[in-house]
Amino acid sequence: MKKLLTLFSLLSLTCFAFGQGNNYVQNYTKYEGLALTPPMGWNSWNKFACNVDENLIKSIADAMVSSGMKDAGYTYINIDDCWHGDRDSLGFIHPDPKRFPSGMKALADYIHSKGLKIGIYSDAGSQTCGGRPGSRGYEFQDAMTYAAWGIDYLKYDWCNTEGLKAEGAYKTITAALRRAGRPIVLSICEWGNDKPWEWGKTVGHLWRTTGDIYNCFDCIEDHGTWKSFGTMQILDMQDGLRKYAGPGHWNDPDMLEVGNGKLTPREDRAHFTMWAMLAAPLIAGNDIRNMDKETVEVLTNKDIIAINQDSLGIQGFKHTSVDSLQTWLKPLKGGDWAICFLNRSKSEKVVSLDWKKVIIQDSLSGKELNGQTSTYTLKNLWTKKKTGTTKKPFSTKVPARDVVVLRLELIK
Repeated sequence: MKKLLTLFSLLSLTCFAFGQGNNYVQNYTKYEGLALTPPMGWNSWNKFACNVDENLIKSIADAMVSSGMKDAGYTYINIDDCWHGDRDSLGFIHPDPKRFPSGMKALADYIHSKGLKIGIYSDAGSQTCGGRPGSRGYEFQDAMTYAAWGIDYLKYDWCNTEGLKAEGAYKTITAALRRAGRPIVLSICEWGNDKPWEWGKTVGHLWRTTGDIYNCFDCIEDHGTWKSFGTMQILDMQDGLRKYAGPGHWNDPDMLEVGNGKLTPREDRAHFTMWAMLAAPLIAGNDIRNMDKETVEVLTNKDIIAINQDSLGIQGFKHTSVDSLQTWLKPLKGGDWAICFLNRSKSEKVVSLDWKKVIIQDSLSGKELNGQTSTYTLKNLWTKKKTGTTKKPFSTKVPARDVVVLRLELIK
């Protein structure tokens, strides 16, 4: 009888143990302290798509330094889709041996030697958008592999995700990254379908708010089963999202098309400026090894970048829109403001402003621009010229599909 009672006790304890599990709880929160300002870097997709290899990536890293982009604040060299080879018998992913014969660890070491950081790409589904092995079912193995390689940034896409729920899938890769032990910036790329701004703050460091960008100023490209969007269409899709952005968690309207040849220099300037006003990641997507002077001047404009990288991390907002002329504002540290006049039309516009009549209150940040009680100096951030103070009315012409951007520096 005693043996039967002992056996029953053991079985009961065993059942209890299995019922309770091991009480191991995954950490579904991202690494804190990363991307406290919007990430700046370069990504291979917009220009090169699947045509990536280690020689290209090394030469891009070299150009990031020699072009002055590193000095301007660009940090990440991000390899997008199609770097993948096969998984081995244990399920661990390897890079394409023909494209990356030296391996990813060696490539990461090279990029780190330049004072830069390396990013890589995967997908929450069974396959990437380019048909390479996705991370579904291999999340923890892939995270361990990326950590061993020295990866600093992961763009995680959303193709071939049949049956998955976005929030759960991205929490899984976040838990895997945490378990791997290397702080890695997580870029959530599920195109805004499942409103990642509502749940992504603790899961990732940035999240795509729209479908893919298309290299035009004002158009929609219809691919049949999906669409991509010009810069102005994507800009419009940011309405209502600014309250979700801040240090360590950013709305991502997709990578830059600056310097890819289809936008005019004015349109490039407007595109770059609006991404800066949005506190968006500044991820270049052009061939930075071969840039003309105008492209370099846009991508390395430190005054515009300073607006984007302002430590308050407040996303700008549209204040007025009249006859295709929009006025955008962004509160900055120290009581300063950025004000941008965006002309979306194909004809020149004139803007006039009597600062003594201006009182703008931003209910989100609690900041106020008050031309009646405060005086600011004005600096045009593209011409680099000081244009007086707010004691006198301001008037200027805004060329077609261009911007005029001022920094208002509070006189204390």
